[in-house]
Amino acid sequence: MHTSASDGLCGPDELVACAVRAGITDLSVTDHDTVAAVPAVTALARRAGIAVVPGIEITAVWRGMDVHVLGYFFDPASIVLASFLERQRADRVDRLRRMAALLEGLGRPVDVAGLLDRARTSSPCSIGRPHLARALVEAGHATDIGDAFERFLRPGAPAYVPRRGPSPFDAVGIIAEAGGLSSLAHPASLGHDELIPDLARAGLGAIEAWHPDHSPAAVDRYQELARRNALAVSGGSDYHGDPAHGAQALGTVLLPAGDYEALERRHRSGTEHDSDHRA
Repeated sequence: MHTSASDGLCGPDELVACAVRAGITDLSVTDHDTVAAVPAVTALARRAGIAVVPGIEITAVWRGMDVHVLGYFFDPASIVLASFLERQRADRVDRLRRMAALLEGLGRPVDVAGLLDRARTSSPCSIGRPHLARALVEAGHATDIGDAFERFLRPGAPAYVPRRGPSPFDAVGIIAEAGGLSSLAHPASLGHDELIPDLARAGLGAIEAWHPDHSPAAVDRYQELARRNALAVSGGSDYHGDPAHGAQALGTVLLPAGDYEALERRHRSGTEHDSDHRA
């Protein structure tokens, strides 16, 4: 799930209220490159009787493509993670400004200062292309968010700026340093399954098999790839509260209980191994 701390539309209170209505028993907020919403969601969810797993979705870069690496069960107060995420968010702001400059050159100016000011109200908010897309719609330069991406912000479009960032191997290592388990997000969207064995050797803990963009055949495929590479599977709704990210209702894509238990066991075995190694 995502909150307004990154590219979701719901604040922590609204998201937890939606989770309660959907009958969700365990949740994880995986905002992009920030854990700003984790404390508030954790407190609100626990009062509602919902278990919370600390989560994040780190944006990495591999061969010029975005690769999203999920992190679960880590320490949200990790100093190593905090320093890494601060750099990630600074790169996001720089990229946003560069894309805004290109838009201005195209005669499609947006209020960048206002965007950044609004982002700071959710500090440390992780800002990105969806925020710029919404600004384009508000300014009358696009009919909707999909139109903004298609005409201006997708790879190859005139205002697109390639992302700079860590490799997915770096992301896996950072999550491990923070005491967490990493999972490759929505791999069918990435379309490069050849990356999975290398990431598994680098310490990847799971593959996200259950996702709204995955067909039943894709779910089966990534469960099999997880088995072949001795990985667990993760999954969830990837809910943003935004029709541009899919209109699925919260709770329609869930991680089966057995897979969740296996994910927990995988994390426990990894942390126990690390403790033994340090001893």
